[in-house]
Amino acid sequence: MRDLTPNRAELDPIEIASIDEIRSLQLQRLKWSLRHAYDNVAMYKARFDAAGVHPDDLQELSDLAKFPFTTKGDLRDAYPFGMFAVPREQILRLHASSGTTGKPTVVGYTQKDIDTWADLLARSLRASGLRRGDMVHNAYGYGLFTGGLGAHYGIERLGATVVPMSGGQTEKQVTLIEDFRPDGIMVTPSYMLNILEQYHRMGIDPRSSSLKVGVFGAEPWTDAMRREVEAAFDMHAVDIYGLSEIMGPGVANECVETKDGPVIWEDHFLPEIIDPETGAVLPDGELGELVFTTLTKEGLPMVRYRTRDLTRLLPGTARSMRRMAKITGRSDDMIILRGVNVFPSQIEEQMLTVEALAPYYQIELVSKGRMDAMRIHVEVLPAATAPEQRATCTAQLAKRIKDIVGISAEILVGDPGSVERSQGKARRVVDNRVKG
Repeated sequence: MRDLTPNRAELDPIEIASIDEIRSLQLQRLKWSLRHAYDNVAMYKARFDAAGVHPDDLQELSDLAKFPFTTKGDLRDAYPFGMFAVPREQILRLHASSGTTGKPTVVGYTQKDIDTWADLLARSLRASGLRRGDMVHNAYGYGLFTGGLGAHYGIERLGATVVPMSGGQTEKQVTLIEDFRPDGIMVTPSYMLNILEQYHRMGIDPRSSSLKVGVFGAEPWTDAMRREVEAAFDMHAVDIYGLSEIMGPGVANECVETKDGPVIWEDHFLPEIIDPETGAVLPDGELGELVFTTLTKEGLPMVRYRTRDLTRLLPGTARSMRRMAKITGRSDDMIILRGVNVFPSQIEEQMLTVEALAPYYQIELVSKGRMDAMRIHVEVLPAATAPEQRATCTAQLAKRIKDIVGISAEILVGDPGSVERSQGKARRVVDNRVKG
């Protein structure tokens, strides 16, 4: 793979500023953001008053712990525009979640917010190894989902050429990659596996593609998957992190020269790690739930937003700002099976160690008598369909999950193509337990 390390002269000065400079800027911006939320969002005024805190009480960054949390439920309760901090007429764009588990969460952006988002996405792409004049194939979905348009504006702000492909039409994706010869691709990691599968189906060697970097986000993925994709395409695979309530993609991004966890752009977002049960702030390095407070957002300021993502805060390496470790799962996606806490990423990590298995899986939760049980649907590679090979895969995966994860699971090894494919975010867990 090519060395794509950016020249330090290309970086924004704040990326390599001293920690004292970064903390001073954060404090200045945090005071503004708390005041902006308190003065312009009725929910925040009521919540702060009920907690007995006021924006003026913030004298240092640690004082933020005195302020109440914000949750996804607060946005749903305020549906559609109740948490906007500016008049609706100043909102230039709306995005929203899918709303599959209730009312969607609606987010709004002023012109300044859109410009900040584009700037941070461009910064993220530079960190990924992309440059002005490159071409980027954008396979994130366009529409109310923040991925497609967020990436699109960032690619253009970088000065690169955007191919606005969106998701789906996998054969066409491969055809355009081969015909247009882009330098990078932005896509969910699970859909990148679909693209890889389509390369093989069309008889094209993926290592001959023009892609030199893939920027993968919108769902957790493992280092084992990184290694597989990098080897298959001979390209760098880096992690981009974001969520619509805070901004969208580009809240944090890995640096291509280190690939040691996304750097949080702390000049715009203040992170905390809390104990998901008690809400207590944990020190850097401890595993807990990631919480964000926005520092510059006008349209929809967020104060101590609980992301439900489980990770650690780590010291800066390639940049001065702190990194976040790989997301181990979500506190609300954690499966508790017979007293053992299980995350889908743990299952994926073990599955990818079995060489004859394709990198596709789905976890099914079922009821067996009075107990909950787990079935794991996987599939063999085309060259490993013999009964004895399936049996070996079943035994290997069951043993690894028992030994490493600590649970017994039923392994169902299907034919190639039998596991549900994703056109965007993968559906990793299906709950078919009897509700009673």
